[in-house]
Amino acid sequence: MKSIAVALLNWNGKSLLERFLGEVVNNSPEAVIYFIDNASTDNSVLFVQENFPSIRVIVLDQNYGYAGGYNKGLVAVKEDLICLLNTDVSVKPGWLPPVLDHFKKHPKTAIAQPHIMDLKVPSQFEYAGAAGGFIDRLGYPYCRGRLFNDLEEDLGQYDFDEKVFWASGACFFVRKTVFESLGGFDEDFFAHMEEIDFCWRAFNQNHDVYSLYQSKVFHLGGGTLKLSPQKTYLNFRNSLYLLLKNLPEKRIQIIFERMLWDGIALLFFILQFKFATAFAIVKAHFAFYSNCRKMLKKQSKVKGFTAYYNEANLPFRYFFLKKRNLS
Repeated sequence: MKSIAVALLNWNGKSLLERFLGEVVNNSPEAVIYFIDNASTDNSVLFVQENFPSIRVIVLDQNYGYAGGYNKGLVAVKEDLICLLNTDVSVKPGWLPPVLDHFKKHPKTAIAQPHIMDLKVPSQFEYAGAAGGFIDRLGYPYCRGRLFNDLEEDLGQYDFDEKVFWASGACFFVRKTVFESLGGFDEDFFAHMEEIDFCWRAFNQNHDVYSLYQSKVFHLGGGTLKLSPQKTYLNFRNSLYLLLKNLPEKRIQIIFERMLWDGIALLFFILQFKFATAFAIVKAHFAFYSNCRKMLKKQSKVKGFTAYYNEANLPFRYFFLKKRNLS
């Protein structure tokens, strides 16, 4: 019996499946492949059933987003270790054995990711995860190999396994027992940052998260949810959700500081005449205000560890001190 499942969540992504799914099947002999569909209308399910009969297909009744889609779909997965893999990721032969070996030798590791490279520029790290993620004091995510939109070339500077704060949802390995014990992803996030919230909750339970350099995947980026006002809305709203739910102390002060930086971003987009993006930030804040009470009820009963960050103020370092890479 195989010990790992590779689960791909899809919504109207037939063109991506045509491009990438064959690679996943051919280059993942160690895994059982699952296809979870969020009620697509583009014949994605039929394409998979006709062309990849070995894949186990799970069809949901509506689009539950990333969080809800995986929560519902993974109920049917029986393997001990699960890889949540975006449908716009290219995998090469031998990408799974280093990960399986790590989980076998390190029972405290609950979550991991490979190095995520840019499919268009394979020598460069990719935005969504790069070589492993962290957050600053105000909740801004960054990675080894990526600060905001600045991406580093892979020169071997991160060629070692490293404990990180969060793993990318583009290629997210998790023990099934941990996924279940933490209640899965928070479905109120819908999409974006739910994996950071999940990893923060895992961190508070003293689980380890790792970036594993001997495994590399190549991410198209933007294939499953392109840059748009909707993406801006989800990112800004979910950042505030993340802080309210998980901050161990000085919650009001830190959220207020974060809101000031959101105001600077709002002004920046207005000056660039990107009014739809600016409005998305305003909309995100109102959604946060209306759901504050609901998020507060979700706070961890375990007292959070205070040392959740290394960087105190990433925007100041990046925009004012002009320090544009981590290495």
